[in-house]
Amino acid sequence: MTAETPLPVQVVDTMEHLDGRHPGYRRAHARGACFTATFTPTGEAAKYTTAAHLQGEPVSATVRFSNGSGNPAMPDTVPGGRGMATKFQLPDGTSTDLIGVNLPRFLVATPDEFLALVKALAADKDAGTGDQANLQGFLAQHPSSVPAFQALGAMGVPASFGTTGYQALHAFTWVNGDGDRQAVRYRWAPDLGEQNLDADAVAHSELQFLIDEFVERLGAGPVTFTLHVTLADPSDPTNDATQVWPADRPEIVVGTLAITGEVDDQDHWAAQIFDPTNLTPGIDLSDDPLPRLRNSAYSISYERRSRGE
Repeated sequence: MTAETPLPVQVVDTMEHLDGRHPGYRRAHARGACFTATFTPTGEAAKYTTAAHLQGEPVSATVRFSNGSGNPAMPDTVPGGRGMATKFQLPDGTSTDLIGVNLPRFLVATPDEFLALVKALAADKDAGTGDQANLQGFLAQHPSSVPAFQALGAMGVPASFGTTGYQALHAFTWVNGDGDRQAVRYRWAPDLGEQNLDADAVAHSELQFLIDEFVERLGAGPVTFTLHVTLADPSDPTNDATQVWPADRPEIVVGTLAITGEVDDQDHWAAQIFDPTNLTPGIDLSDDPLPRLRNSAYSISYERRSRGE
């Protein structure tokens, strides 16, 4: 009797089947580019967490913007997921990561549900009928996933990576010097405001325009984002990223990110992992199981692309 294939391996295998295998690329958010930045904290977080980058002094950061597909040829003119992954360089030489996407909530709540979802999407691809029967069956069995898919369906095409809002989606736990614990969620707000292209602009855009547009935009000066953090009530769910916390929860502004230019070595940064479980003292994982799945799946993807697969 053979052992069952581990769930993270099944996830990556199914994602490869869904988007194709593209040697050397990530299995999701395949096409992207990295940029240099400086994060300046407001100090508002200091009473809630000892995390070094949220105290008072600015820290360097590297930001990767990406198209969400695992296919690097996916056009930017198609509405869909976009990513903003930030690696903060800490004073002690370590780093910590924050991963955001342009969705208000995640598609599923558990690793098992994520595997079932990608299998449904792959089955619809194989069927080739265009009726999304397998996805509709999945949503009928998982109604908590419906709002996220409704949000996906309402997406436009962003005018720029710099005019898109990004949510980290998963809950994390801040820990202060007294050991007090506070559940939080992060979101990046573009200081340029959120802007999408109209249909005419989309029709006249290059198929892959977002990276070049952002590089050109940086020529006029830094592009900035503000980091907002929602403070959960003890009654708010922290283990289900499909659930949005009530709008009246307190929110604090914890810092500003100024993106200044392209990194010197895109190839080096293309090979790096931005991992939501790469945390620093003062920030803990919550009971949300998905960051741990992402950690495992990213490691599998990294091993495969490092081998040129």
